[in-house]
Amino acid sequence: MVQKQKRPKTVALLYVLHVFLGLGAIAGGTVLIVDPSGQRIGMDASILVKSPFANFAIPGLLLLLVFGLLPLGVLYSMIKRPCWKWAERVSPFEGLHSSWALSLYIGFGLIIWIMVQTYMMNTAVLTHVFYMSLGLLIQAVTLLPAVQRYFVLDDSNQRS
Repeated sequence: MVQKQKRPKTVALLYVLHVFLGLGAIAGGTVLIVDPSGQRIGMDASILVKSPFANFAIPGLLLLLVFGLLPLGVLYSMIKRPCWKWAERVSPFEGLHSSWALSLYIGFGLIIWIMVQTYMMNTAVLTHVFYMSLGLLIQAVTLLPAVQRYFVLDDSNQRS
């Protein structure tokens, strides 16, 4: 369990960032799954020439799951603070709720996703800069001392 305390504004900002990423990725991923050619959103499949994909169906599915549903699941975990054993196993941060580490991982994942995307497309567009900045912002806000303190586990429920 996490200590009961007033939620800092920076934690609320982190919630908003996860909602923004999650809903945007669900929308984008769904469009790419429905139209794997990418033409519905003005993307040409020729940009996939350096990728292992023939169309946008698999990238759309990854976008939907990893950057759509996962950030919303992490948001749920940050708010409700369930005891998810799998999440605790992937968090090396003793004394902090696992959702804090998962938030960091979302930021890292988004940065890596954009870096790979720009490599495969051999170009960077404004959208890449925006989402790279979003990944960095998620990490920066997660690392703020007030945010970290908010996710400290209380003494009676420390992870073993």
